[in-house]
Amino acid sequence: MKNNQKVIIAGGGLAGCEAAYQLALRNIPSVIKEMRPVRMTPVHKTDHLAELVCSNSLKSENPFCANGILLKEMRKLNSLVLQAAEYARVPAGQALAVDRSLMSEYAEKKLAETGLVSIEREEITEIPEERPCIIATGPMTSQTLSKAISDRIGSGYFYFYDAVSPVVSEESIDKDLSFKASRYGKGDAEYINCPMNKEEYDAFLEALLSAERVEEKEYEQKFFEGCLPVEEIASRGYDTLRFGPMKPVGLPDPKTGQEPYAAVQLRQENKEGTMFNLVGFQTRLKWPEQKKVFSMIPALKNAEFLRLGVMHRNIFVNAPSVMTATGETSCEKGLFIAGQLSGVEGYVESSASGILCGINAARMINGEKMLEFPEETAIGSLMKYITTADAKHFQPMNINMGLFPPAGIRAKKQERYRRIAEKAEKAFDEFAEENLKRGL
Repeated sequence: MKNNQKVIIAGGGLAGCEAAYQLALRNIPSVIKEMRPVRMTPVHKTDHLAELVCSNSLKSENPFCANGILLKEMRKLNSLVLQAAEYARVPAGQALAVDRSLMSEYAEKKLAETGLVSIEREEITEIPEERPCIIATGPMTSQTLSKAISDRIGSGYFYFYDAVSPVVSEESIDKDLSFKASRYGKGDAEYINCPMNKEEYDAFLEALLSAERVEEKEYEQKFFEGCLPVEEIASRGYDTLRFGPMKPVGLPDPKTGQEPYAAVQLRQENKEGTMFNLVGFQTRLKWPEQKKVFSMIPALKNAEFLRLGVMHRNIFVNAPSVMTATGETSCEKGLFIAGQLSGVEGYVESSASGILCGINAARMINGEKMLEFPEETAIGSLMKYITTADAKHFQPMNINMGLFPPAGIRAKKQERYRRIAEKAEKAFDEFAEENLKRGL
């Protein structure tokens, strides 16, 4: 690389910011090319970097669950996203939830402080020719750039539909018809729970199933199973909501001492606690229908909806056909794809992918061998999945315990998960000591 050359990173989301930060930690300059606000997406609200557009939660920090294992690895790798999340943290029990605005502001500030990351506000319509180059434009990649990527890597795209949950104002929630608690009493009582009896649930379910939805597109609709619209879940059977986002188990109503028939959980959306989102209520209902149906939840009968749900198409490459476990494309040396475009799903997973690509882009510049994380680690298991799955039926994937090698013991789930977490930490630490000591 020439002394004055900067690594081009297309996209200023979580993955792109993580990649730029990893490069900066290794004293390598980069330029993030972000199309917002020159061209906005259907779901972004601002032009800030590292903006969260769906949930405000980075999920559980439990060290013995898959997400918690991945978070621990990212912290050891000096994750920018997790530094910003800690700064912007809001109460959410065992989950890491954030104030979105504060998180974005902090991430941008940290990048600026490096003195090595510049931002250019323009839409990229072609893949840059400089190498290494990192494409991290996310699931809302423009049609023009999508075609350019598809033409370059020689692989078609799949797609799935994602949906965003509504947000209500805290003061408009009926406190007499709701209660604060965390499931099974774990941690502080940081969720607002909206109970329903059978009659209320039946009426809500009927209204939800009959409500008008956003018009079908001309192409077949596909949903990511980990983020189904609430009405899609409801269409699969009477009790699917009661075993899913409206599960009452572990949430006894203090007024009765009994678990309700169904319950909707609300999670704090911002630092001040003035906004709460409906957990698991991603939706593609038309906006007037959302107000009508969700106001049937007794505690939300007079709710002020600060944000309504939206539906959007997510794009990703057929990773098993075109990606390697280093984050580099198999067809072109020095071209990296990071974030949800690469076939990982979720905030944390996208961030981890950006970290990996940033590390390996730096290693390529320095003439070092690029790294593949051990499959026992969370990062390694995730990359192994997206690069070795069945290409004919590939779908994006969140980190989960099923991706890790088996625990190797016959025991209850809790003990097996503990063993997997221990093996993951040991493998990560040994790998980092041998390969990443300078970068940590």
